[in-house]
Amino acid sequence: MLGSGKTPVGHSREEKRTAEPGRRLGLENEDIRVMMQGSNMVKVRSSRWQKSRNVRLLEDGLTVWCESTKSSRRAKAKQTFAATEVECIREGCQSEALRRLSRSVHDKQCFTVVFRGARKSLDLVCPSEAEAQCWVRGLRTLKEYVANMSQKEKLDHWIRGYLRRADQNQDGKMSYEEVKRLLQMINIDLSEQYARCLFKRCDRSGDDRLDHIEIEEFCRELLRRPELDAVFRHYSSNGCVLATAELRDFLGDQGEDASLKHAQSLILTYELNEWAQKNQLMTQNGFTMYMLSQENDVFNPDHGRVHQDMSHPLAHYFISSSHNTYLTKDQVTSASSTEPYIRALNQGCRCVELDCWDGDRGEPVIYHGHTLTSKVPFKEVIETIAQYAFKASPYPLILSLENHCSVEQQAVMAKNLRTILGGKLLTRPLTSEPLTDLPSPEELRGRILIKGKKHTPHLAQLGKNGSCASFSSSSDEEVANAVKNAPKKEPAKVSLKLSPELSELAVYCRSVPFRGFENLFENPPNEMSSFSESEALRLIKDSGKLFARHNSRQLSRIYPSGQRLQSSNYDPQEMWNGGCQMVALNFQTPGEQMDLNQGRFLPNGRCGYVLKPSFLCSPTSNFNPENTGGGPGHIPTQLTIRIISAQQLPKINADKFSSIVDPQVWVEIHGVAIDNTKGKTHRIDNNGFNPRWDCTLGFQLQVPELALVRFVVEDHDHTAKNDFVGQFTLPFTSLRTGYRHVHLLKADGSSLSPATLFIHVKVTRKGIPLKTVSERLALAKAKP
Repeated sequence: MLGSGKTPVGHSREEKRTAEPGRRLGLENEDIRVMMQGSNMVKVRSSRWQKSRNVRLLEDGLTVWCESTKSSRRAKAKQTFAATEVECIREGCQSEALRRLSRSVHDKQCFTVVFRGARKSLDLVCPSEAEAQCWVRGLRTLKEYVANMSQKEKLDHWIRGYLRRADQNQDGKMSYEEVKRLLQMINIDLSEQYARCLFKRCDRSGDDRLDHIEIEEFCRELLRRPELDAVFRHYSSNGCVLATAELRDFLGDQGEDASLKHAQSLILTYELNEWAQKNQLMTQNGFTMYMLSQENDVFNPDHGRVHQDMSHPLAHYFISSSHNTYLTKDQVTSASSTEPYIRALNQGCRCVELDCWDGDRGEPVIYHGHTLTSKVPFKEVIETIAQYAFKASPYPLILSLENHCSVEQQAVMAKNLRTILGGKLLTRPLTSEPLTDLPSPEELRGRILIKGKKHTPHLAQLGKNGSCASFSSSSDEEVANAVKNAPKKEPAKVSLKLSPELSELAVYCRSVPFRGFENLFENPPNEMSSFSESEALRLIKDSGKLFARHNSRQLSRIYPSGQRLQSSNYDPQEMWNGGCQMVALNFQTPGEQMDLNQGRFLPNGRCGYVLKPSFLCSPTSNFNPENTGGGPGHIPTQLTIRIISAQQLPKINADKFSSIVDPQVWVEIHGVAIDNTKGKTHRIDNNGFNPRWDCTLGFQLQVPELALVRFVVEDHDHTAKNDFVGQFTLPFTSLRTGYRHVHLLKADGSSLSPATLFIHVKVTRKGIPLKTVSERLALAKAKP
């Protein structure tokens, strides 16, 4: 079923309606006008599920509605998406559903909207190629606009959306009852007395209704930031403006570039008042704009690019790694798909897993063997990987093959890898010289590596069950058990022999069973072992120092226990403490563990490679993750965080209109065992709009270079578990001191904009305040 009909031609009033949001956003073009008028499209989920939809851009200029013939008010909310949610737009039949329709639809009439987080992609077929191009260009324009929005613009858009929803009769004015509805929507419970007083103060016309200008005044009053005003007045000699020298003093206390030139550049960037800008002064509004900008974020912006030395051996880096990458949900019944590979690669993941089995007609497939998970062709997965391998990161991608295929289909796998990946696939060592260390990410830039078993004449090729010759990512014991317990009706297809074509592709990531620590430095550096989470934890607990030394030269991959049927995750921090590089997690499962993973790989341009601390890179290091007192990496550091306030926290239970959050903030430290701790603020009742705590939390860190700091906001509940509101996680070494905003994220890792925390960070060592974390590290390394 395909959509038909032409885009309706509007009259002058319609043209005015469709042009106004574009003018307000500064996006006056034909594509936006076509999107505002709407297009009849077909929404596709599969070859059997295709539904007509009228897709149009709403009046706010940033929200798209996919209207069905049966749209209730509640359904409408679920049928919209905002430009802020869009990850990318794919042109043509690039999704699994559209590829299966490629013979019945024109490629250039199709496109896919891919969302951030866990939301499913949207596949659409337009009536014409021209219309499809309008939507693709228009959505990309909106996405670019959103990416460049200031925090003030985000706040303005946020409040405008709520104003439209609260104005029930859509007359452009708001009664007191509509204002009360607005307050509930934006998550604030003002006292009746204060709300009425504020309403009366803004009602200049005295008609008990607020017009457009009066509504804006009401909202500005709500958005006032007295805590920011206090900081401004502390540095301003007259309380009205900051002179350049005063702004420079503030920047110095923040631990930033305190030069006159930098202060002047900030005034030119953030000050909107022309007179103040001309006289090199910053007003309170300009200061607020600067404080809300990404330039003042708690995360060090210098770490938002690749800033680390990428010339070390691969073993010296933590490597973002995914487990059972093909699964969309659980390990037993969920769908296998190419989509999770795209999501993982777009997040900077640098090691993905392919669980390979014999398929029909001689074509291998990928799925979770001996389960009800669906199957996806191996070839389709490799085609997807070829397309997305280096979009988010230029550094090497490792394909971890868990191979259960026959020799014949192994040969097909090898052929597909060579023909589809072409020159990206590493098929031989970079040099003929004897290998003393693994090559670096820089040397392997743009290359795809295969992790698998290598046929070596000096090793017995067959294990007792024949499974030791497979390319399994699991331990030999687990593979043997899987074969032993396989249903009799579905005999386990294990590989009795290695295909020479596939074997020769394992160059720098040759899978071998772990042989212990006896001959620690005699093993070739291109041999690596995989460990279950329980095996890795045992080695860290019993032989932490030796395991860290082992991981200074050899790669280790850790994978979740086979008992995690719901695709839950283990704590990755414990593995990083032991120097393990490839700590594989189920990327499809949000939660604390994936928050930590996202935080770990936030720096270094999110390229998926983060240089380990020097004490985890030395083969003679005495670092022991279980006993860190006084040893390598031991830099006692005091971290003091004052949680001042929060801004625009969302409602948790949208179905309960009158429900308003009672926010509480936790600050967690995740690092070596002695550093693991957390502290919390008191709760604020009935205010998610602008709650204020002014609560100071202190933490003593022993090994700060391994620590992650996680901010978590919860909705306090007296009778049940607190509800998650938002979080943000970053390495301690990327934390900036001074007054900062924390831009919160949703449970799936996507933006919760405009929700923020306002905090003050102080770092001291031996009683000496340090203005930057880099200063702390430099001082620590200069001391004996």
